[in-house]
Parts: sequence; structure tokens; C-alpha cells
Amino acid sequence: MGTTGTTEIHGHCASGFEGVRDAFAANFDRGLDDGASVCVTVDGKPVVDLWAGTRDAAGELPWEEDTIVNVYSTTKTMAALTMLMLADRGVFDLHDPVARFWPEFAAEGKADVTIAHLLAHAAGLSGLDTPVKKEDLYDHDRICSLLAAQAPWWTPGTASGYHAITQGYLLGEVVKRATGHSLGTVFRDEIAEPLGIDFHIGTGPEHDQRIGDLIPPQENLGQATGGRPDSVSARTFANPPTSALQSREAAWRRAEIPAANGHGNARSVARAQALLACGGELDGKRIMSEAGARRALEAQITGVDLVLNMPTRFGMGYGLSQEMMPLPPGAAFWGGWGGSLVIADLDARTTYAFVMNRMVSTLMGDPRTLGLGVAVATALAGRAA
Repeated sequence: MGTTGTTEIHGHCASGFEGVRDAFAANFDRGLDDGASVCVTVDGKPVVDLWAGTRDAAGELPWEEDTIVNVYSTTKTMAALTMLMLADRGVFDLHDPVARFWPEFAAEGKADVTIAHLLAHAAGLSGLDTPVKKEDLYDHDRICSLLAAQAPWWTPGTASGYHAITQGYLLGEVVKRATGHSLGTVFRDEIAEPLGIDFHIGTGPEHDQRIGDLIPPQENLGQATGGRPDSVSARTFANPPTSALQSREAAWRRAEIPAANGHGNARSVARAQALLACGGELDGKRIMSEAGARRALEAQITGVDLVLNMPTRFGMGYGLSQEMMPLPPGAAFWGGWGGSLVIADLDARTTYAFVMNRMVSTLMGDPRTLGLGVAVATALAGRAA
């Protein structure tokens, strides 16, 4: 595509979206990015698909068209998409009690916790009481058994408390009990492969050579959220503590952690969520009904999140327009630790995704995505005029 400033930008950008390319390049020129990708789709088709920079920690290997990286909690949008699809197909209802499929989960007063509570981070299980090591995160059955036996940290359904890691195990076990397959397998077989989406929850060794190194932030996961050491927030992130360097380990890549270890790039993230934005149909392939897709916008919990310590508003697995992220009423979003982000607008049938390897410390708020988001909104408004 050529060079803007000192950075060579690769890919394509439709007429009218040059501002997105300029904002993307500006992040590199300001020293904010090492390697990154950005993608915008309209009606499921990419109008922006750009990548630039380097993919390794040493800054020697170029970020290629097919480079993928761990996007942390942006993975949750893929898990949510899978849950919406299964609900649309009648495998379960989103307001079913979790214990209907996972009887052991009813212990310690959790009989009435619903799948919707899991999707909205309102189940009271944002962390673990039993001390675990980072290696235990690779053992789905162990983590699920601990969560099933545990009492909620607050009354389920009364507030959200971001289930940063645990949401993936909880949703994953519901899918496993209801379908006989892991969530990552269902996502791959029913969404990713039929639609040619290069996103992986549990990533095989054949992809290792193209996975970029995440460059850790100054603070480990959760340190930037504040709160007392005995607070829900601190307890959520302390057991086990998570370092971004863990993402470079083969064991992390091979595991299925549907809240945190998905691997993709902006193109694959935007394409997957274009299925949501386009009402459940992409490239003539209908994966779910439009009504099923729009369930993402059903508000579940609004208020100050007990883990993030900021105002939030959750729908079915996605964040909805809120103080920290003012969006159109038909839009849903979420992002990952370090800065990755996706927004799907179901009314405008558009998506915007950003994926990078240089991480910032915060879970919410990144100047890179803000500048790009403004440029995307401006371009889309110009297109609609």
C-alpha cells in the first residue's frame, strides 16, 4: 500500500477510508505500535484491511498478512457468538439454569444461576477460592470442578464482576455438557471453517511459526484496576497471577481457554463478528437467524463492575454502549488485555477490529483504538452521507 511517514503500510483501503490508514500509520510514527493490523467491514466485505510493523519481540520479523497473535479477552466475542448460535439452534435457552446441563454446578446456592448470568459476568464466580498455579489453567476439568463447588462471591444477577478468565471455563463446560464437544471445537466446525475465518481457540503447532510475540505491558493483568487486596477485583486477578509472557508458551497456545487465549488478527476478528453485524448470515451462508444474532443487544446488567471498578453495561456476552464506550444503540463490542478491540454494529452492518502485539496495561481504554475508532466513524459517516 506504500509508506506513510516512516512506516510501510501493507494491505488495502477503499476510497473514503484513507483517514483510517493515516490514523493507523500515525500510531507507528508516534511510537505506539510495533506490529498491528486493522480491519473494517461493511456488509461483511472488508473496506479496510491493513497491517504493518514487526511481529517478534526483537523487532526483526515483519508482521505478515497471515500473522496472528493472542488477543486475550477479544476471544470472549467468539465464545459469545458460539453461545448465541447454539441458543438460536435450540440447544439451550440463554435463560436456562446452568445446572440443567451441569448438575454439579448447583452446589453452594448456584441452582438459579443462568447461562445469561455467565454471559453478563454476573454469576459471582469471577475468581477462584482454591489456590491454583498457572499450569492449572490448561486443565479445563480441574478449573470447572473448582468453580462448580464454589460459593458465589456476590449474589448472582445483582451486579457484574468481570469474569476475566473464568467465563471461558463456565461457558465451555455448558457447551461441552450440551453438545458433547468443546466450545473451541464448535466454534471451529460451525463458524470458523464454514466461513474461512482464521481465528483459533486452542491453536495447533502448525500455526506457531506465524504467531507474533506479545510485548508485555509494565503491569500484570489486573494491576491497573485498583482496589484493596481483599477486594473482588484483587482476588479475581491474584489467583493465579497472569503474565503476558505466558502467551508465548506452547502449553498456553494448545489449551482451550475461551475467555483469553484465542489467536487471530484484525481481519479474522472483524470477519467473525461480521456474522453478528450482518444478522447471522455471511457470504450467503446463514449460520443463525437475525433474531438470534440480535440477542447480543439484550441488556442484562448495568452499573459499576465489581472487578473493573468502572461503569459497564453488558448484553449477552458483549459490552453495550456505556460511559466509557459511547456507541450507537445497535452496536456491541469487547476488547482484550493489551488493546485489541472489536465493534460490531448490527444496524449499520459494519465491524471494526484492531489487533496488535505491543500491549498497554489497562483492560479498557487505549489511545490507539480511540484514534482509529474516530477515523472509522468519520469514514462510515461520509459513506452514508
